[in-house]
Amino acid sequence: MKTFKINDKYEITCTSEKTRYGFRHLANLYRTGLSGTTTLIDKAKVCYYNRTWESFEFESVLYDLLKKSKVFTEEEQKAILSNCQKNEHERVNNSFGLLAGVMKLGEILTDNQKDKNDWQMRMLKAGLTDKGLIIPEDWDELTEDDKGKRLSSVISQFSEK
Repeated sequence: MKTFKINDKYEITCTSEKTRYGFRHLANLYRTGLSGTTTLIDKAKVCYYNRTWESFEFESVLYDLLKKSKVFTEEEQKAILSNCQKNEHERVNNSFGLLAGVMKLGEILTDNQKDKNDWQMRMLKAGLTDKGLIIPEDWDELTEDDKGKRLSSVISQFSEK
């Protein structure tokens, strides 16, 4: 579940559910009243049989909900989507930086190049499971020094995010 806070009055919660043929994203738009009570204003769903590319998770269902609800003007809708995208990209970039930090721990916790490479690769796999990580087919044939150079490059790239 992910919550997108629009302003003091409105927020959108998004969830994902498995279905018989794939999965779906659900979005609910809530308004908080003066007394603090929360009211469901509108909802939307998008069903997937295959994953489509979105610039951030729940983008399509958020777009559908905002268009359907008629609560926000077209300019406000664009601003809300842009802000959600920006916040999601910042979250992803922060997670890359955290992963780089955990990978760097291999330098402290190990005492040889092979153990350091093994640690960093385990952390990389753990951090990017099901997120599109593709390991070169010849990885096991590389020298430990070459593995170290490549992993250092990954750490450097992730640290810049």
